Amino acid sequence: MTTNTTTARLSDEAVIPLRTLDPAQPLDDLEWLDEAIGDARVVAIGESAHYNREAYQLRHRLLRYLVERHGFSAYAMETGFAEGRLTDSWVRGGDDRLGHVMANGVTSLMGLWTQMGAHLEWMRQHNRTAAHPVGFHGIDLGGSNASLLPALDAVIAYLAQADDGFRVDPVIRDTAEAFAAMSAFSAPASVVAYGNLAAEHRDALTAGLADLTARMTARRFDYVPGTSVDAYERALRCLRIAVTLDSMFRSLIRGDQRGMMMSREATIADTVDWILGGEGRIVVAAHDAHVQRQPAALPGMSPATVMGVHLADRLGADYRVIGTTTGTGWTLSEGADFYAGEFFQELSAPRPDSLDGLMAASHHAPFATDLRRLSPADTATVQAVTRQRYGTFYSDLNPLDAYDVIVHLPHVTPAEPDHDALAHSPLDVREAFSRWQPE
Repeated sequence: MTTNTTTARLSDEAVIPLRTLDPAQPLDDLEWLDEAIGDARVVAIGESAHYNREAYQLRHRLLRYLVERHGFSAYAMETGFAEGRLTDSWVRGGDDRLGHVMANGVTSLMGLWTQMGAHLEWMRQHNRTAAHPVGFHGIDLGGSNASLLPALDAVIAYLAQADDGFRVDPVIRDTAEAFAAMSAFSAPASVVAYGNLAAEHRDALTAGLADLTARMTARRFDYVPGTSVDAYERALRCLRIAVTLDSMFRSLIRGDQRGMMMSREATIADTVDWILGGEGRIVVAAHDAHVQRQPAALPGMSPATVMGVHLADRLGADYRVIGTTTGTGWTLSEGADFYAGEFFQELSAPRPDSLDGLMAASHHAPFATDLRRLSPADTATVQAVTRQRYGTFYSDLNPLDAYDVIVHLPHVTPAEPDHDALAHSPLDVREAFSRWQPE
């Protein structure tokens, strides 16, 4: 074997074939996970781009294995924390229509696909007879990361119950509403609207959120007896999310994109911590750039500390990371094309000197590689790789530091839109999807 990255491949011993990506099929080909995850309390499953059918199926199948064989009790996904409460209620037997849940309880367009719906349906079916049900949690900021309203409204509703006689200054919500995005498609307009606010209005929003945070933290022992610990802590987490979103908008106006990203990452790590406090073992599903254990470098930005770095520092061996790589197919479009309804672009074969290229050269079908159990020769081969592909962008990366396991998906395709979920979505989402012509 050679470590020349233009021709390198892993040995056959490093390749763990996956018999299928179909979540409904038997799980015996995943038994290698037993050793790979050990006793870790958090197993993070990455994806190199959003909205791919194969990534949804892989995470569904891995979650099913970890729940059925290892007793994992929660699925914590890169979607809004406040909105995720609706989805959790549904998988535990709630009465809402699934399309409504997919459109409103899973944010940033993550819920608008039939593969996500099948995943939620499995969770609900499992919970009907399970001695220990599996819950759903959002870990992200919500509002498509462009609106404070979902988190802020949850805080206002809680305070109306917990703090009799106190009313949140309506200017806080009015200001947040002035630049709130309807969906991911209106996020650019939200940024423009925030920039057009008078500086004194932006400052008043920040000050108002700070006052609410001080009030809630000081009055914990007044609030909890009339509500519950869980209700209080959820409301406080929502408030901290609203504060982070406000801070991100302020960073963006200053041109500090790295600071904006790091604020988000620290907050979603804190949210995972909060979820873990009420669960035994959890699965976290997010982009590779969130879950990896080293800073992520995105286009035009120096490396930034991400969620996975925070969690690895706090949890040590209790945090295990499964990254994904891709070969050919279709990946998420970037920039103006996406907002014009051109959701996906063709994905060419990966560069031979990338982690994706190495994995693509090593096996023709979906497979896993346990990076902690490689031979010296395979370890040297992986060490020679210094970048990974996110969509079409190549980012510097040390795979052995970033991940415990890599799963390679040789060909990825767009997920299938769910018509019922789209029917329950905002108008701008329906219009954008009507312009999309899948290949």
